[in-house]
This record gives sequence, structure tokens and C-alpha cells, in this order.
Amino acid sequence: MEKKSQVIENFKTAIASTVKSLSNLENIEINFGAESSKTEKNSIKLPEPEQIKNKINYKQIRAVADSQSLRLRFSNSETFKLFEPNGNVSKKLYQLAEKIRCEKLGSDKFKGVKNNIENYYKERINSLDLKSSEIKIIESFENYLREKLLDLKNIKEIENKLKTYKKDLDQQFKGKIDLLKKLSSDQKQFNSIVSGLISNMNLDENLDNQENKEEKNNKEEEHRNSDDQEQNLEKQKEEKQEMSIESGVPELENQASESNQEGEEIEIEDRSKSDLRKLTKNALGDIKYKTYTEEFDEIIKAEDLENDEELSRLRKNLDQQLLQLKSFISKLANKLQRKLLAKQNRSWSFDLEEGLLDTSKLPRIIMDPFNSLSFKKEKDVEFKDTLVTILIDNSGSMRGKPISVAAICADILARTLERCSVKVEILGFTTKHWKGGSSREKWMKNDKPNLPGRLNDLRHIIYKSADTPWRQAKNNMGLMLKEGLLKENIDGEALKWSYNKMSRRKEERKILMVISDGAPVDDSTLSTNSSDYLETNLKNVVKWIENKSNVELLAIGIGHDVTRYYNHAIKITDVQDLGDVMINQLTDLFVLKNKKTVH
Repeated sequence: MEKKSQVIENFKTAIASTVKSLSNLENIEINFGAESSKTEKNSIKLPEPEQIKNKINYKQIRAVADSQSLRLRFSNSETFKLFEPNGNVSKKLYQLAEKIRCEKLGSDKFKGVKNNIENYYKERINSLDLKSSEIKIIESFENYLREKLLDLKNIKEIENKLKTYKKDLDQQFKGKIDLLKKLSSDQKQFNSIVSGLISNMNLDENLDNQENKEEKNNKEEEHRNSDDQEQNLEKQKEEKQEMSIESGVPELENQASESNQEGEEIEIEDRSKSDLRKLTKNALGDIKYKTYTEEFDEIIKAEDLENDEELSRLRKNLDQQLLQLKSFISKLANKLQRKLLAKQNRSWSFDLEEGLLDTSKLPRIIMDPFNSLSFKKEKDVEFKDTLVTILIDNSGSMRGKPISVAAICADILARTLERCSVKVEILGFTTKHWKGGSSREKWMKNDKPNLPGRLNDLRHIIYKSADTPWRQAKNNMGLMLKEGLLKENIDGEALKWSYNKMSRRKEERKILMVISDGAPVDDSTLSTNSSDYLETNLKNVVKWIENKSNVELLAIGIGHDVTRYYNHAIKITDVQDLGDVMINQLTDLFVLKNKKTVH
């Protein structure tokens, strides 16, 4: 007994030493005896070694300790929370992805760590009960990322258990795995991409709908069974026999009648697979819209499209145009800044014992000399943390003066709002090619199936992210003036993208401003689908954002009436009016408590 106790103590000491080394933390608290392992700040909880029965269990504790240590070393909690998605299932997947990222960084450095983690995972997953749809999705997600990022070689048993969702995850992560591998050491970029992918899945919503359907089906099934029982006593006996045979099998959540248990499980699995397959198709309520392939789409930073020298040259061109409009734009920018700062700071507390003398109360002292002097003090007013996203149409029809003025106004707004502690994000949308591209070529190689959906390669551009200071991003604004950048415009998907980016932000108030010159146009898509295909998608997305989200949506149409798409929209006939309109409408949004309807 003493020998066993000594072995356990030596094991604890070795674990503690390993944890300190891997976590790179000298002052770390290690607690044994926790029912489940959970990483806290400078603290790790591990199972009690005294409960371990064999050598495998010791290896499992080592693996858990390695994983938690790496999380402490490589994961920043603030960055992690910054991109954390909503929904219970989404949060679990996000946590798993961050855990695997940290394990990858440790596995690349230490071969022993990689072996510990892989052995533990294989042992664990072989013993799992995978009857719940939620568990299947979570375990499939974890297994998929481990296989791709950690180069985990699956055994056949695991592949058979989790193959249901593999094809769907392949589609969801297409073209992203290599990028995630490269960005594994960059937590901010990695978390941002993973969060976006998970949010696009709408897993929590799909599972909720699925569970409601299952519950409804179960009630109907129970009702039918009760009727059958009343009509046929012999059949009732047979059903009771089947229930007794299967009584030792754990029940599924909201289980249907036992007589149809096997068939029901298959149905649940099929529905779950179908839901996962539609993840990218039913985003923001548009279930009819589809894309032929997303393989060739790209989301790219402006600085990655051109070299620094060219961006500087384009910025100089923008500055020259800015000089011509400087006088009137400066007045408007100052007006916006004054109103915002007044909204933030101007409020007074009266009848105080100290502060500034309240001169309005002096007549009271004259009337009654025994009345005490009254003082006032300025106080800060609660001002909602705000994000403004400017989404600019980068289509060919914007070429010339429209895109120049749009770039200038976005530039001025970014500077002005930054001084008022308002976050500003500037995005653009276009396509990589005219009349299709790699997507269309793939469609043609596959014998041109009917109604293929969107048939062009998207290019979504980040000119300035919300957390990037204007000075660091100012050269990017000039890119809009580059010849050859502006092509076709698929507005609906651009709105989805910008909305999803905003939804991951923590700001309390979110304003999305769209600048466009007309209807969405893509020749390759419209020539192979209905003539209103892109327009219908845009209307559906706008309707969802306006009615079911907390994002305030405002549109400005240049030379075209966009009120048929947006409820809050305005049309300008002269591009010179864009700056005035944009700043005035934004001012109204901030000053008024309620949304302002623009006619």
C-alpha cells in the first residue's frame, strides 16, 4: 500500500513538473480529484490518480494535463471571447477548435505530447454513446479537425461512427484547412475564421427546429399507438413484448414509440445530415438561394491585393480628389463630431452641495437669504458602444466619380467616428471575374446542370477592420480607384457576409450602411437561372436583417431608387450629395433614440 502511495505521489510530482514546463508558468495551481477537467486562469483540474486502475488511465491523465497546459500557454482568453459565437452548440465547437489549435502547436514541438493526446482521444471516442444528434455533430466536428489539423489517422471504427457528417464538413471547410494550419500560431486570425465558419452553420437553430419536429412526431406516434391499443389488444401485447426486449437500451431524447425505435433513429440521422448539408444555404432566411460552388470565393484584405507602393500611389490620387471636397466635407464631419460628443457628455446633476454654481437658482437666494446655494455638476451619459459598417458596392457601374466619392466619404467617416470612440468597418464587394470564372468553368465541365445557382467567384474585400486604426488602413481606401478591380455585384451574399461579421462583434449597437448604384447583376448567374434570382435573394436577406436582427440597416442609392429593396433608404441623383447625405443620416441615427425612417 505504501509503495502504491509513493508511486502515485511520484506521478503527481512528474505531472506537476510537466504542466509547469508546457504551460510556461511557474506559479500554477494543479488540483487533483476533479470530476471533469477544466482550465482556469493559472489553474488546472485533473482526475484523481488514486482512482486509476491501469496503465492506460495514467496515459489519459497525462494527455489531459498536456492539453490543458498547452491551452494556458497558447490561448489568450480576451481574444477567445472576442470571437466567441452565440448558441450552446456553436460555443462548444468554438472551444473545441481552440483546444485543438493549442494541441497542434504543442504537438508540432513535442512528439510525446502528440502521442499522448492522440492515444487518449482514440480511447475516449471508442467508448462514446453517439445516439444524440448534438453529440454526433460535436464529435464529428472534433474528429474532423483533429484529422485535418493534427494529421490524426482514423481507425475504421471511428470513421464508421462519424462518417455521417464528413462530406458536409468537407464542403463547409473547403479551401480553409490549409489556411487554418498556417494561422494556427495566430490566435486572432484563427478564431475569427473558425467563428465565422461555425456561425454560418446555424447549428443551434437547426437543432432546435429538429427537436421540435421530433417532439411533434413523437406525440403523433404516441397518439396513434394509443388508438391502436384500444382497437387491437393482441397488437398491444406484441408492442409490450418489444418494449421489454429493448428496455436495456438508453433512450434517445424525446424518444418515439419503442416499436419503431430503429426506424426513428435512422430518420433522426437523416434529418440531421440534411440540416447540416443546408447550413450555408439557409443563412438569413433564404432557403431557395444556392451557389454552385464556393470553392473559388475569397475574403481578402485590401493590402493583400496590391503591394505597398501601388497602394501609396492610389492613396495620393484619392487625396488629390479629397482636396476638392475638403471644405464642405470638413464642415459636415465637424457637425457630426459635435453632435456625437454632445450626446456622449452633456448631462447635468442639479441641487448638489458642491460643484459649479447654478446661476438659475440665484433669484431664490435673493428672495430668501437663508436658502443654501445650489450647485450643479456635469456627468457622463451612458453612450452605447457602437459599430458602424460601411458596405460599398465595388461593381463596374460604380467606376469613376461614384466610387471616388464613396471612398472619400468612407475615409472621412472612419476618421471622424474614430475620434468619437465609435468603431468603423469598411468593406467592399465584387467578383473576381466578368461573366463567371472558375465556378462557371467547373459548371461547364460537369455538363451544365440546370439552375446551378450563383455561378461566379465572389471577392469580398476588407478595406478597414473595426479594430484597425484609420492611420494603419488609410492607404487601403485608394484601392477602390484601381482599374480592373470593379466587376460584378452580388448584393445578397455581401449583406450576409457583412452581417455575419457584425454579429460576432461585442458592440451593443450596430449600424450597417450600404452604398450601391442599383440592382445586383451577374451575367453568368442570371443567364442560367431566373431573371430575378439575385434580386429575390437580396430582398429576402434585407427582410431578415430588418425584421429579425438588432442591426440597423440604411441604404444609399446613387442614381437609382433602392427603396424597393430597403425600408430605410434614400436616393441621390448627384454623387456630390453623397457625403452630405451619409453624414446627416448617421447624425440622425445617433441623435434619435429610435430608428429613423428615411424616405
